[in-house]
Amino acid sequence: MDGEAAGLAEVAELCGRVAANVQRVIVGKPEVVRVALVTLLAEGHLLVEDVPGVGKTSLAKALARSIDSSVSRVQFTPDLLPGDITGMSIYNRQTTEFEFRPGPVFANIVIADEINRASPKTQSALLECMAEHQVTVDGATYALASPFMVVATQNPVEMDGTYPLPEAQRDRFTARVSVGYPDLAAELAMVDEHAAADPLEQLRPVTDARLVRAVVEAVRRVHVGPEVRQYCVELVATTRRIPDLRLGASPRATLQLVRAARAQAALAGRAFVVPDDVQAVAVPVLAHRLLLSPDALASRRSAVDIVRSLLARHPVPAPPRPGA
Repeated sequence: MDGEAAGLAEVAELCGRVAANVQRVIVGKPEVVRVALVTLLAEGHLLVEDVPGVGKTSLAKALARSIDSSVSRVQFTPDLLPGDITGMSIYNRQTTEFEFRPGPVFANIVIADEINRASPKTQSALLECMAEHQVTVDGATYALASPFMVVATQNPVEMDGTYPLPEAQRDRFTARVSVGYPDLAAELAMVDEHAAADPLEQLRPVTDARLVRAVVEAVRRVHVGPEVRQYCVELVATTRRIPDLRLGASPRATLQLVRAARAQAALAGRAFVVPDDVQAVAVPVLAHRLLLSPDALASRRSAVDIVRSLLARHPVPAPPRPGA
């Protein structure tokens, strides 16, 4: 593949290879892998939320190892400090000057393991990194690598020793996905194949950062017609008027929804976005940004339910024509 001029056929081919590689580790979860790839192509960040032991960290590691690029992993703990993530200035006695020592965030893919076990102060160290792809320390700004993606895992907030992610932090994540328990056949296959050896240890890269940059550039060229753009804006705006929500999705969510829909269209080999692409990514992109009202919580409604009902009743525009 020509890294400087990737087309949509190359996007689908590369993502197929990455998906097959990741599914050697995450068995029976193609939908989870699809959302991870959409997030990568949309130049976003992925939040993986679920109970312990279902493969959250394995998903993050498998995606990272499938791309021959710089990878770092940070285990978030209550005593972790912001400088442990971004880096800090250290005094050098020999030069009598302060020198910046980069932290683990200076990598193409950063695995933030159990992000909600650190304090909100430490969590906030990622805000500038995720939104602006840069780090500011002691008044100096340092650019981050390209591509740059944070894959964070978190346990449900009901579990001991967790701090809920602030709304601003959750809004920085393009998509949230839950791995869930495998079905019986997939769990049996996992026992047969993974009991003797860790498949992560045998995983080899199937692409590199240069090719990822090329396919991301191809995704940016996917056409989004005015009808589909209007559809995205109206979907997000409606979340701000629903009585079941005390906080709807932000304008940043609209941008992320459009970018994710572009990536979804590219995965399907199309040069234009259709409403089905928007619907395919709406739940992982929007649900984690919504805060439910007390009445909705009392009736056991979830943000996922609300997004699905919104999609079901919202008028769908006619699919755009290529080149329209």
